[in-house]
Amino acid sequence: MRRFPFTIQHRDPAGAARVGRFETPHGAFDTPAFMPVGTRASVKGLTPDQLRDAGAQIILANTYHLALRPGEDVVATMGGLHRFMSWSGPILTDSGGFQVFSLATLNAVDDEGVTFKSHIDGASLRLTPERAIEIQEALGADIIMAFDQCPPLPAPREQVQIAVDRTIGWARRCRDAQRREDQALFGIVQGGLDLDLRMHCLEALVRLDLPGYAVGGLSVGEEPEEMARLLRGFTGAMPVDRPRYLMGVGRPIDILRAVDTGIDLFDCVLPTRNGRNAFAFTDDGFVRLRNSQYKTDDRPLLDGCACHTCARYSRAYLRHLFLAGEMLGPMLVSLHNIAYYQRLMRRIQEAVAAGTFQSMLADCEARATRSTQNEET
Repeated sequence: MRRFPFTIQHRDPAGAARVGRFETPHGAFDTPAFMPVGTRASVKGLTPDQLRDAGAQIILANTYHLALRPGEDVVATMGGLHRFMSWSGPILTDSGGFQVFSLATLNAVDDEGVTFKSHIDGASLRLTPERAIEIQEALGADIIMAFDQCPPLPAPREQVQIAVDRTIGWARRCRDAQRREDQALFGIVQGGLDLDLRMHCLEALVRLDLPGYAVGGLSVGEEPEEMARLLRGFTGAMPVDRPRYLMGVGRPIDILRAVDTGIDLFDCVLPTRNGRNAFAFTDDGFVRLRNSQYKTDDRPLLDGCACHTCARYSRAYLRHLFLAGEMLGPMLVSLHNIAYYQRLMRRIQEAVAAGTFQSMLADCEARATRSTQNEET
């Protein structure tokens, strides 16, 4: 039996969407799944109990940021990441590879690894594949990510090729450096929008026989249609018996399109970032709470939503909190947004199981089109 069982329970009869369950040392989670992002061992503005009540089963933290502050040794001394942040469920840690892209002005990349200049105090931090694994083993997450190089888009093919070659070599070094057997190491497929480079990277990573595989390097500058086209041509080539993780993609319509290609796992900062900026997710687009039309609106953010925010507070009150600069506003809207995403994932799971996912996708496509048209007018 594989150490980290992944069971496919339902498949969409008209597409590639699927429902599964992945088991970890800190419990199982259902897929397709959306992970709230707790970069520094905290999902901004929300407690672990609130996340659980909203339906979250797995969350994400970040190797680079936790290595800088408080340091993986502190986390290990405090009993590991689960105990440190009081989250008993599964945790995934990113390897720091995305920061190679997002903090490009603060790092220098070579074939051995990356040297960062800390965005906090300017101190030097050296990350290699071996060091990324060492940090993640100290943090104690259930799923750990191989160190990779995420190229920007658009980029010359030669630049993407270099990133792919490094990503393959670094993944092999990560596998060889891993000592803990209770952590599932996922490889990350790079290659930009070049399908041939993606296939080359995937084939090399599959030979490492890892417990799961991620698609990295998307939602970094390309148009949503370009990402969707790449996934349609690529996801089906990924191992069918391992979880497929699309990193950093979070618009609801993009999630649905990716699920249709067979993707199982997602993360993004959109729910909490938008929540902090008075944007609430609904099936028909955003409620922009700073708009004057909500000044005396007694309705919840979303009719039928069972989250704590919608059960107790009106749009008018939430708008007031933002205009008054009260921290409760960002907290409540972030909570609603996380609950909305978790509800979306449950609806996807139910639709796939019932054989109605294609209808759900078509309805969401139509709603997204109407929302875009309304924003433009």
